[in-house]
Amino acid sequence: MKVIKAAGRKMQKILERDISSKKRVQEKVRRIIEDVRTSGDEAVLKYTRKFDRVKLSARHLRVSETEISAAYQNINPQFVSTLKTIIDNVSKFYTRQLKRSWKIKGEEGTSLGEKITPLEKVGIYVPAGTVPLISTVYMTVIPAKIAGVKEIILTAPPNKYGTVDPYILVVANLLKVDKIYKVGGAQAIAALAFGTKSLPRVDKIVGPGNVYVSEAKRQVFGYVDVDMLAGPSEIVILANDFSHPDFIACDLEAQLEHLAGLAILVTTSKRLAQAMKKRVSDGYIILAKNLDEAAEIVNRIAPEHLEIMVKNPRKILKRIKNAGAIFLGPYSPVALGDYAAGPSHVLPTAGTARFSSGLSINDFMKRSHVISYTKKALEKLRGPIEKIAELERLDKHIQSIKVRFE
Repeated sequence: MKVIKAAGRKMQKILERDISSKKRVQEKVRRIIEDVRTSGDEAVLKYTRKFDRVKLSARHLRVSETEISAAYQNINPQFVSTLKTIIDNVSKFYTRQLKRSWKIKGEEGTSLGEKITPLEKVGIYVPAGTVPLISTVYMTVIPAKIAGVKEIILTAPPNKYGTVDPYILVVANLLKVDKIYKVGGAQAIAALAFGTKSLPRVDKIVGPGNVYVSEAKRQVFGYVDVDMLAGPSEIVILANDFSHPDFIACDLEAQLEHLAGLAILVTTSKRLAQAMKKRVSDGYIILAKNLDEAAEIVNRIAPEHLEIMVKNPRKILKRIKNAGAIFLGPYSPVALGDYAAGPSHVLPTAGTARFSSGLSINDFMKRSHVISYTKKALEKLRGPIEKIAELERLDKHIQSIKVRFE
């Protein structure tokens, strides 16, 4: 690891990190999206042959019941029982977030409220390029299910056998995903956004992916909603002399397993900094004068994952404003959150934790304002409404009020 200054050039580069892709990627993705939009299944199959090196027909794009049954024969028999504990944890967390429609009644018979409605169709993208991200299935499907989404469509790149990884299929089946398709990359995002003869158009797309998937999500946003634009995974560990060096080294190295992963240690301990400089192959160390300054550095970075490994982590927690997920104490590693604790591992990256949050129930719901007034109640507000409309020179707005009292 390299020691850098909190006010240095390298720190500035970290703060300016973003998820924008190169023009070459943008143009390539634009062509794929337009091709899928105009040619549908034909384009999807073409790019599946080109990028996944798998030849499929349109009728084989959707995973069959036979393939799902076969998947159960190709997994470790203990996997299902292992998964049960995890599903319970994730379900409990998201059930706690669940909100209902509400209304309040005022004077003169007024009523105001919100009608909360689940999205109709959600598309979930599960990466399976280098390795299949099995955990992404339950970390996205469960909150969607609890929110009440009526139809969940899952896509994942096909493997060399022309089907989807068996563990992905088993988890999706256990969670009662409605349809599963063997489509990956930017072509999957385009197909979900615009629909094809085989794949239905969805209202929202969630799930992580590579630079092409993220760029595709950026380009289709507006035609369809997306959860977030995710960049490389990242961790910041805030530590001092109280912290366990072995725990810190392992957690930093775990994050570096991700392609282009970012690992940063913010510490008040020169001794710890020297130890990590020798032990960890990559990443950065930032020395802080005290824990207050350390917390401020963390807030500037706004990391996806933050581990606080000091004697009283909850005291530091009060000073943290910007982080996707916060792990307190020596026995709360990021891997716990990645797989089993409960909250989704779909989190804001590249400093976007300054203004956004991890995947939640709210991502699968929409709110409609509900307004109900009586004639008497409207009359009380008639004057203010007409005055504002007059200032904005919207005469027809004024007339729409007046006509009700003529």
